[in-house]
Amino acid sequence: MTDSLPARRVPIARPAVGDAEWQALREPLESGWLTQGPKVEAFERAFAGRHGVAQAVATSNCTTALHLCLTALGVGPGDEVIVPAFTWVATANAALYCGATPVFVDVLPETYNIDPARLAEAVTARTRAVIPVHLFGLCADMAAVRAAVPESVAIVEDAACAAGAGHHGAAAGGLGHAGCFSFHPRKSITTGEGGMITTDDAVLAERCRCLRNHGASVPEEVRHHGPRPYLLPDFDELGFNYRMTDLQGAIGLVQLSKLDRFIAERARWAAWYDRALADIAWLKPPTVAAHQVHAWQAYVAVIDEATAPAPRNELMARLEVRGIATRPGTHAVTELGFYRRRFRLQQGQFPVARRLQDQSIALPLHNRMSANDFAYVAEALHAL
Repeated sequence: MTDSLPARRVPIARPAVGDAEWQALREPLESGWLTQGPKVEAFERAFAGRHGVAQAVATSNCTTALHLCLTALGVGPGDEVIVPAFTWVATANAALYCGATPVFVDVLPETYNIDPARLAEAVTARTRAVIPVHLFGLCADMAAVRAAVPESVAIVEDAACAAGAGHHGAAAGGLGHAGCFSFHPRKSITTGEGGMITTDDAVLAERCRCLRNHGASVPEEVRHHGPRPYLLPDFDELGFNYRMTDLQGAIGLVQLSKLDRFIAERARWAAWYDRALADIAWLKPPTVAAHQVHAWQAYVAVIDEATAPAPRNELMARLEVRGIATRPGTHAVTELGFYRRRFRLQQGQFPVARRLQDQSIALPLHNRMSANDFAYVAEALHAL
């Protein structure tokens, strides 16, 4: 006998795409230029303009953006890259891809972002870069991050969740030496998969463009429209195939035009959650300071298991029975088997990250939800 499916489903996320994105695919499909080309270039320009930076370099996803950016900055064996303990595993993986060593620091319990005091303690003579993560769309305290590290240390924002986010009037992606964004379907805007590097450093951007295209001296979209398209480019260094397709670029342009509306809608419903759930004493809502523009990739609260009616996982299971999808906020990378074994980490070594891994809960928040969906989630939480 199988369990019956719930009559109603509220997914954790659902991309807001429609006819405009469908129609945007016509031009690259009809032109026959499907790989990286004019649509990607237009998306790069528009994304850079929206985020107040001079340069944007599209990539195949945010993980490759992080890897590409660190490589272009010269990060390699013998170097250390400081990363928060509470983040998606790709943040730390990018350092290992370069042969560098990720150095973990704990996060702040209120914002879930890197703790600047712990960051300052972790800096050594081998520190080459730090990757502050703007987790769930809330920018890390970048002024404190800059103050915690020497000027020689590159600051690479992991802005995977933070398209459109702001901090003291400046946009995410322009708060460090470079920023890296994701367009995965769980993000506020999507190209299916896809990523973007942002920077004001023209030399860094050009090196990223070269390395994302196998290290070619001339990219295909330039060579094929040049006077001698029949000649192959030179390759002076080892690169990667981290390109975005023009199909993705076309969708990205449409999605970017909707970004501010999407964020405004999410912010409105996040505030609604705050009010509707305020009387649930065991559920602590996310914290946002007045000087920050939260991009609201996710609404992540924290459960006080000492007063909650059940442990977090049991509460998530009860919501799932009612058709409401939830997730842990993310994991503590330092609690994952590979990293524990590789770096001989102890369980609970980073206590805030461990607690957030075990007690955070992401509630449904996306631009395809109705008012009735939000009300249904609130009603279910009150009934737990």
